[in-house]
Amino acid sequence: MTGWVEDPDTYPMAAKRHSIEYLREVAHMRPRTNLIGAVARVRHTLAQALHRFFDEQGFFWVSTPLITASDTEGAGEMFRVSTLDMENLPRNDQGKVDYDKDFFGKEAFLTVSGQLNGETYACALSKIYTFGPTFRAENSNTSRHLAEFWMLEPEVAFADLADNAALAEAMLKYVFKAVLTERADDMKFFAERVDKDAIERLERFVTADFAQVDYTDAVTILENCGKKFENPVYWGVDLSSEHERYLAEEHFKAPVVVKNYPKEIKAFYMRLNDDGKTVAAMDVLAPGIGEIIGVPSVKSVWTFLMLVWLKWV
Repeated sequence: MTGWVEDPDTYPMAAKRHSIEYLREVAHMRPRTNLIGAVARVRHTLAQALHRFFDEQGFFWVSTPLITASDTEGAGEMFRVSTLDMENLPRNDQGKVDYDKDFFGKEAFLTVSGQLNGETYACALSKIYTFGPTFRAENSNTSRHLAEFWMLEPEVAFADLADNAALAEAMLKYVFKAVLTERADDMKFFAERVDKDAIERLERFVTADFAQVDYTDAVTILENCGKKFENPVYWGVDLSSEHERYLAEEHFKAPVVVKNYPKEIKAFYMRLNDDGKTVAAMDVLAPGIGEIIGVPSVKSVWTFLMLVWLKWV
């Protein structure tokens, strides 16, 4: 449909650059802008490249439910799904909301992760991945927390931490190379209008050798670097964004894999290392971002189920 703009002064998309904040207010029209159009095309290429990569690696894509009764991450920060009348909630004998009267006959939520479903399929198909929308009800107004985002979760039945690190590096380089080659015009636009280093940063990423460091050694590096951080550094602390970015941007000057974290700061189901203090988990840190991938090595299914039972009985 085309037509004349009767009053250009009141037309919401004037012929000028608009801020991201303003474009959010006219969401029905922002796809027409150069910026959002480029973002949409790059996102398409990223998604297609991810599917191609995992298909070539022998993985099967598993579509997991968006509505679930499980709090996979154990954080309790979930969006509730209900058809009950909020103005007239049914109550049980204890005065609590009676979810027996709800659509599913029990409490239901938007998924925080497809991990639990993915692990069951990995036990049958060996190598699978999930890729789809994820929801977190974390009341954190930061650039690192989103209420809704798309998350990729590969699951491999028989793999160790070295295998996971190699897969993560190969995947990131594959998809970023696809963006550079297939979306060259859009990347040029980003370099001209958004970030002049956008292309160079991705080119460095796809040619870099990923550094690897144990968590213990990473803490030592941070403690001895002579830089004052807002968040204190000590063995056992969960590394913050400033710690991660220092390691990737200033110390290693490359993507870095931090591995073997203290068991107290990771999920209970992660595989315990021989030292009894750390678990086989790793994070991939990227310059300019910080953590871009988090990877656990999960215990055997039997051990995992026993831990779940002990945790909740």
